[in-house]
Amino acid sequence: MMKKKIIRITTVPISLKNLLKGQSKYMSQYYHVIGVTSPGDAINDIKNDEGIEVIEVPMTRSITPFADLKALLALYRVFKKEKPFIVHSHTPKAGTLGMIAAKLAGVPNRLHTIAGLPLLEAKGAKRKLLDIVEKITYSCATKIYPNSFGLKDIILKNKYTSLHKLKVIGNGSSNGIDVEYFSNQTIDIKSIDNLKTTLSINSDDVVFTFVGRLVKDKGINELISAFKKLSEKHQNIKLLLVGTFESELDPLEADTIKEIDTNINIISVGWKNDVRPYFAVSDILAFPSYREGFPNVVMQAGAMGLPSIVTDINGCNEIIKDNINGIIIPPKNEERLFTAMNTLIENSTKRHQLAQASRKLICDNYKREVIWEALLKEYQNLEKH
Repeated sequence: MMKKKIIRITTVPISLKNLLKGQSKYMSQYYHVIGVTSPGDAINDIKNDEGIEVIEVPMTRSITPFADLKALLALYRVFKKEKPFIVHSHTPKAGTLGMIAAKLAGVPNRLHTIAGLPLLEAKGAKRKLLDIVEKITYSCATKIYPNSFGLKDIILKNKYTSLHKLKVIGNGSSNGIDVEYFSNQTIDIKSIDNLKTTLSINSDDVVFTFVGRLVKDKGINELISAFKKLSEKHQNIKLLLVGTFESELDPLEADTIKEIDTNINIISVGWKNDVRPYFAVSDILAFPSYREGFPNVVMQAGAMGLPSIVTDINGCNEIIKDNINGIIIPPKNEERLFTAMNTLIENSTKRHQLAQASRKLICDNYKREVIWEALLKEYQNLEKH
């Protein structure tokens, strides 16, 4: 018996490779899975790692009407040719183009996962346009999967779609977390010591780490400002920044850049494919983001036994239980961020208590196999209709 065909679509290949790592390979046991994404270096990795065919359709991440129309037509042709049982999209542009094209092509099951709403930070005419686009995406989909319960509430509050179209898979997250990979057991002590030496981290340092894009929306301006004040108060602290700047899309303030460049206790290491060693040399994840879907970084840090300081936004406030495996603060609040960081510097007992609970909470709630099985059940239920 031939397997039913599922097309998984993301705007750029790195999302198909990393955000959904392992998922397509798992689903291939039950369905014929095809990936659709823009051209890029990661495509060969996707083919090798997931064992699936990948069809290239150029898509942009910004508002580009002519390029978008061209991509829409290309997707329509792919769907008409392949005749999938399901088209399941991730990421905003792939979601909009994929859902419209799938509806026009007569695909019976059009699923879109929401992993965050960048438009929430937009203002004025741009926000109105993005609201319209969001509603069009949802109207073309047959099912919408917010990857957190908080995101589901935001979608309903903004009246993007009706309740019957919405469902959170499992406890949230788009792909769960590989708790065997993200484990301190995978990192040997000698390599940790070597990395500490390379980064000039002393044995008595309290190390805060941020992993992600170094942009305004991730709360980096507040983080750097709070750390600057902490540096004036404490000597044995470090801030490790793992990620890249996006100077054109979401630039940081000039003072923030200057502080990163001149503060000897701030260590910026750029993008890293394997973040585990950096978690292993750290004590606390500092993640003061303005908006998220269901942040992988917070799950990864928790699986590595780190407590987290996060903002009270959807996703973050579901993974972190306040004063159990981390501290929750209001977004865009430098003073509360400073206070939380200072507390975990000065109160080592509390820091260790939060750390003790971190890994168990992640293992109990967000193992990736749990998410995969729940999504598989969702797919299989569609076959009954």
